[in-house]
Amino acid sequence: MAGTQRLIAVDIVRGLAIAGVVLFHLVWDFEFTGIISGVAQHPAWLMFGRSLAGTFMILVGVSLVLAHRTQIRWSPFMRRLSIIALAAAAVTVMTYLVFPANFVYFGILHAIATATLIGALFIRAPASLCLAAGIAIFALPFFYESTAFDTRLLAWIGFFTQPPPSNDFVPIFPWVGLTLFGMAATKWLLTTDLEGHLSSAAPQGQTARFLAWCGRRSLVIYLVHQPVLLAVIVPVSRLLI
Repeated sequence: MAGTQRLIAVDIVRGLAIAGVVLFHLVWDFEFTGIISGVAQHPAWLMFGRSLAGTFMILVGVSLVLAHRTQIRWSPFMRRLSIIALAAAAVTVMTYLVFPANFVYFGILHAIATATLIGALFIRAPASLCLAAGIAIFALPFFYESTAFDTRLLAWIGFFTQPPPSNDFVPIFPWVGLTLFGMAATKWLLTTDLEGHLSSAAPQGQTARFLAWCGRRSLVIYLVHQPVLLAVIVPVSRLLI
């Protein structure tokens, strides 16, 4: 969205989500380097990580509707999609070099790029159709699975019985369903005075401005935070352990 069209409330939510991602990976790095143990793989902590991924997938749908309304503005759409796709490819290459056994072959950025493409098909669709498609995509992998999808070539679709290991894995089914839920909700809310209400109710102050700033730069933060964290934590762990 152009600067004048942005909703600070959406940026703040995205800022909170990327702050959660940094916290999630900080704990993972502490455990990876042996500073702590028993936290990063705890079911509650893993659920926290999944909730962050879900938030980003919903926000993809929210942003698509707010940015394009009834038709796609192709130039900014393709620019944004290209940046995300290149970033996803970079994550795959870098994690393969560092963690070859658990490299990210279809993580959150891959899912966001795919959800952006699928969501584009629903820009002009009514909210009810977005909701119905979202329910279908979200529910289908709970009813169908096959060992044929247990390879990296197909696991990203979502119908696996046991996917290959990865440090970040966000398959199309069911996660893109959340994007369509976000589109449906935003389309319904736009029939009310959503923007006026969110603009008037948006939190003010330094914390809100900082979170909104983070939200507008979430992709950059996502790409650089892990190298920075590891560059600090790995040497520290060698001193402590």
